[in-house]
Amino acid sequence: MIARARRIDLRPPVRARSFLLHWILFLGSFRWIALSKILANMQRVFISGLGTLCPLGNDLRTVWDRLLAGVSGISTLTNIDTSDLEVTIGGEVRGFDPRQIEVHDKIAARRLDRSSMFAVGAAVRSLADAGIDQNSLGSRGAVVLGAGLSGLLTLQEQTELLLNGGPRKVSPLTIPLLMPNASAANIAIALGLHGTTYTVSSACASSGHAMINAAQLIRSGAADVVITGGTEASLTRLGMASFINMRAMAKGYNDRPSEAVRPFDAHRGGLIMSEGAACLVFESEEHLRRRGGRAYAELLGQGATSDAFHITQPDPSAREATRAIEVCLASCQLKAGSIANQTYVNAHGTGTRLNDVAETRAIRLAFGVEADQLLISSTKSMTGHLIGAAGGLELAICCLGLIERQLPGTINLTHPDSECDLNYLPNASVEASCRYAMNLSFGFGGHNVCQLIGVVDDATIRRPPTRGPLLGMTPCRER
Repeated sequence: MIARARRIDLRPPVRARSFLLHWILFLGSFRWIALSKILANMQRVFISGLGTLCPLGNDLRTVWDRLLAGVSGISTLTNIDTSDLEVTIGGEVRGFDPRQIEVHDKIAARRLDRSSMFAVGAAVRSLADAGIDQNSLGSRGAVVLGAGLSGLLTLQEQTELLLNGGPRKVSPLTIPLLMPNASAANIAIALGLHGTTYTVSSACASSGHAMINAAQLIRSGAADVVITGGTEASLTRLGMASFINMRAMAKGYNDRPSEAVRPFDAHRGGLIMSEGAACLVFESEEHLRRRGGRAYAELLGQGATSDAFHITQPDPSAREATRAIEVCLASCQLKAGSIANQTYVNAHGTGTRLNDVAETRAIRLAFGVEADQLLISSTKSMTGHLIGAAGGLELAICCLGLIERQLPGTINLTHPDSECDLNYLPNASVEASCRYAMNLSFGFGGHNVCQLIGVVDDATIRRPPTRGPLLGMTPCRER
């Protein structure tokens, strides 16, 4: 006979188990107390400065006035040879003197790629707009910038030199010029910022992801001020040819460039590439109050997801794009249905066949029956697609919309697509006092980013409107 093995109870006695349970709960209470203290100490994030260089202009007032007037920044390209390209139009930055960025002897335009020039120019403008002395920041100032195709112009130029003249013709500055982190690094050098500095790249969602990271630095107390947003300078022969051959570009509008970008329109044919930069100053509430600053808006919520579906096409179900919106709203404890009638949405709205339908579906799924109450527009219809800088520029536009109580429309929306059936503010700006503004960014690779900002409640730190509507602009209609 084999003896039955005796069962050994390794559990502690009942009394001991009870003691351990109470001890775990006791310690757990301290963890919750610690967590509540952390949450209580998290800084609110305010947007106190804006700066941009884009196809509509090189200062905020000009850009804003042209947006409200429905002016397109798309024109015949002048900086590159387009003689053999099927698309010869785009959104160029004009009238920008690179010497403006040479704020001291460490910054020389000849040692910067065009994307870095734009980034530094926009960053200097944003900090000046916020009224912050750059010398006051030091290690409490950081830079988190988005860039989709950083250094593409340098890559193209130096490759041509290599192929035509051999290795000795390649500039020793090639790597420092084209490396993805160059734009953020040059901002830090120009402004003397010693906090963390880096670049985020996720195609057309680059700015969005950069701003998520920037907000985390503020909320955690790691920085008082973060320069964030994005930059792009991909209007090169290489960049244009690639997008054309991908069949992502709108064709047939070379003779009427202002009509080329047609988001949500039944006759839309694709995007039009643009260049430029947009920088926003994210600032902690404590720092903003201490220096007596004023803010355009408060950053309330952010959300990001991934389709994991296709490298260039959005998931037609819009499942993860919808979830990005839901995550954003949940992060600030707001319900879609309760804010829809108080919200402006700056749509990604590229004008491509697939994106516009998927985006419409995502908004409808996230907001349900209340989606029809939203005021939505795609300002890409006027600015073109700034790729890595798009989200930064469009969140800046959201900020201006809140304080000016005016919203730009979607131009070229003459024949609405039946599958894009939301209120996309066709062909006219409107007057509207919105409490919230949402920015959506979707990038190649399946990246989805949603951000929500809100009106600054405290009048002592809220920026006043700059001035009323332009004389002679398209009349606004009351909501």
